[in-house]
Amino acid sequence: MIRSPLMTVMVDAVMKAAKGLRRDFGEIENLQVSRKGPGDFVSQADLKAEAMLHDSLLKARPDFGFVMEEGGIVKGNDESHRWHIDPLDGTLNFLHGMPHFSVSVGLEREGQMVAGVVYDPIKDELFIAEKGKGAFLNNRRLRVSGRNDLMECMIGTGIPSSAKRDLPTYMKEMAHVTARTAGVRRLGSAALDLSYVAAGRLDGFWETGLSSWDIAAGVVLVREAGGFVSDGNGSDYKVTGNSILVANTSVHGQLVQALKEARAS
Repeated sequence: MIRSPLMTVMVDAVMKAAKGLRRDFGEIENLQVSRKGPGDFVSQADLKAEAMLHDSLLKARPDFGFVMEEGGIVKGNDESHRWHIDPLDGTLNFLHGMPHFSVSVGLEREGQMVAGVVYDPIKDELFIAEKGKGAFLNNRRLRVSGRNDLMECMIGTGIPSSAKRDLPTYMKEMAHVTARTAGVRRLGSAALDLSYVAAGRLDGFWETGLSSWDIAAGVVLVREAGGFVSDGNGSDYKVTGNSILVANTSVHGQLVQALKEARAS
């Protein structure tokens, strides 16, 4: 495939940040045995990766704004464009030496997500999508799964960050969905979960308590792979929202219904 100038900018920025994370991940095993532990080291790895992303994207598109996990919101002269960046999605996995995390960049244009890049530096898997141009994994075109019966589906999820307050409701949802599917998986990186839905590895995904940088890129990937994106209740997804539910068009409604039944029980 031929990448647009915009996609080239995004991929270059992500690859630069990922190189540092891959190197830092190699140090985690040694840090596990230290008295202080690896927490501070991971925070620094996160900050370094975000700084690299910010600097690369700012240089390429100096007028665009930013929404960042660590650096917050930075307004740009071009108020119609904003980057949503997550330098390390799957921090807990990274912290424990688990090789499942990602770098994620999404571009918002006038309130709509229009481009996304998610990169898994350990597996060397690059997921990219641009509105109207399709979704790809390492240059291979992606399509969501073709399953149409929820009982045959494997669904991804994430435990909400406000777990202590929302855990009873979430556990109802988990039990209800588990009983109505082939299985539920909690992998620890929402950006990769959405990428896996786009690739047909997961048939659907839901989570609450999210921020835009967690899912901005993945939203574009799922849509461009033929999937349906909504908030956790099945209503229109908004960049400012904090929940998401994605699946192919056949399974999406069934998953929405299962979650509504769980909350009502």
